[in-house]
Amino acid sequence: MLKQLVNYMKDIRDRQRISIALSKGAAMMPARNIDLRCPATWEFSGFSQNGEDGILDILRRQMKSSNRYFIEIAAADGIENNTAWLLVAEKYNGIMVEGDPKLVERARRNVAGYSIGAECLNMFVTRESAQELYKLAFHHDPDVFSLDIDGNDYYIAEALFQSGFRPRIFVVEYNAVYGPERSVTIKYKPDFIFGQAHPTSLYYGVSITGWRKFFEKQGYHFVTVDRNGVNAFFVDPAYFDKEFLNGVQGLEFAENQYQYRKFRMPCDQQFKLIADQEFVEI
Repeated sequence: MLKQLVNYMKDIRDRQRISIALSKGAAMMPARNIDLRCPATWEFSGFSQNGEDGILDILRRQMKSSNRYFIEIAAADGIENNTAWLLVAEKYNGIMVEGDPKLVERARRNVAGYSIGAECLNMFVTRESAQELYKLAFHHDPDVFSLDIDGNDYYIAEALFQSGFRPRIFVVEYNAVYGPERSVTIKYKPDFIFGQAHPTSLYYGVSITGWRKFFEKQGYHFVTVDRNGVNAFFVDPAYFDKEFLNGVQGLEFAENQYQYRKFRMPCDQQFKLIADQEFVEI
């Protein structure tokens, strides 16, 4: 009974969060003064944290075709992520993947009723389990694929492409602590946990230059990073007009504003705190 009551109260709060996110997005979306050359003007956040909803909105509009399908790894409770706007507001189908079973339980309750083709899977994605996700997905070229696991992101992305995925838009988190020039990632560890890897929680993920090198090898086009310095956006040029892509003047690097506020120092000084850790050149 107690668990049911707790879940009931969480559900009420989550419904309020969804309502607020929809209202916020509905207000911000038409208020933009969009310049297709400048991704900073595309940003708005309904469910996302850093303007991702807006960047994805414009990129989706520019696609030559759409399958209205998404996949997100590390979807949390199904509300505060990069694909909730697609599911709730745009009625997309897709897969939200989360490693925490409690968050998955909440996510399933939160997305229920918004899309008959949306699933919330409890899975800790590793290089070895990427093929399992491939088998579960209805589309291997989803409109949007979002990857943000604060850890082995590079190796997971590599495994996803090797398994056969080729998303039309790929959103990845980059770690700004590495700066705009280093091309590095962490050493692979299947059970890597972001909060336990280093006391500063700065040792994780991939540098922006590392991501750009990786996606260039896959034949992808770099679009931009968001202004808060968290996400990078890449697209398969086969689905976009060449003139549009060539005209975009995206932001190539931005300081992570959350880390900057926490440590009160820029990324080059933050890096000194983890400089003794093991890195892998890309």
